[in-house]
Amino acid sequence: MTDIRTILRSASHALGDRLEAELLLAHTLGVNRAWFFAHADDGMPAGEEARFNAFVDRRVKGEPVAYITGRRDFWSLPLEVTPATLIPRPETELLVELALARLPEGGRLLDLGTGSGAIALAIAKERPDATVHAVDASEAALAVAQRNARNLGLRVGFQHSDWFSAVDGERYDIVVSNPPYIEEADDHLVKGDLRFEPRSALSSGADGLDDIRRIIAGAPAHLTHDGWLLFEHGYNQGAVARALFDASLWKDCFTARDLEDRDRVTGAQSARR
Repeated sequence: MTDIRTILRSASHALGDRLEAELLLAHTLGVNRAWFFAHADDGMPAGEEARFNAFVDRRVKGEPVAYITGRRDFWSLPLEVTPATLIPRPETELLVELALARLPEGGRLLDLGTGSGAIALAIAKERPDATVHAVDASEAALAVAQRNARNLGLRVGFQHSDWFSAVDGERYDIVVSNPPYIEEADDHLVKGDLRFEPRSALSSGADGLDDIRRIIAGAPAHLTHDGWLLFEHGYNQGAVARALFDASLWKDCFTARDLEDRDRVTGAQSARR
């Protein structure tokens, strides 16, 4: 029977990443990573070792750890993720921070393309006074988001909608989105981990901005006066994202940079009277 220390050492070498090896082994055994320190000399049953090796093999072939384990933490929230949803990234927490700073007491917020529900649920956790709605064009993604809300005990209203199509007549203090923004010919879509994620949640037209254009065009009809639109985008899209805002409809346009000092979120305030 192989001991835990040896199994982790071998997997870390195969993956080139100790953390990923620990995450996969913790998932296999149903324990947390701290357990390994007290049980490094324990033997691992053959059946569990075979199951773990299968997970390692999937990761070596490029499948993201989050899809193998079915989980990704975001804003300290443990979220279920599946191949129907984009995997939440730490940089998207900037969008949550910017929205929380602008959300008035008792305000209303709409999350467009919610996926796993990460953004909406993080905001609902921090602001239980707010009314948080979330939409997605994928019914499979919505089912994941709804399960996450139930598991976390957070109140978010979910609706099947292609961007604003099903929210006619509704107005919000803030609209947020992490939309598709990768160029359709980008090699990253067919190489590495991204090839496992839903293409519809990643890519949007030749320049990656088709859905962002739709969101900017549709948002004024769904924002209160002085309401905010905030969306995530690629590191090289800040300037062009700002240029898409019509000065007659928007004011106070800005781009915020992430922890790696890259353009990450652009927003503007409604100037509609």
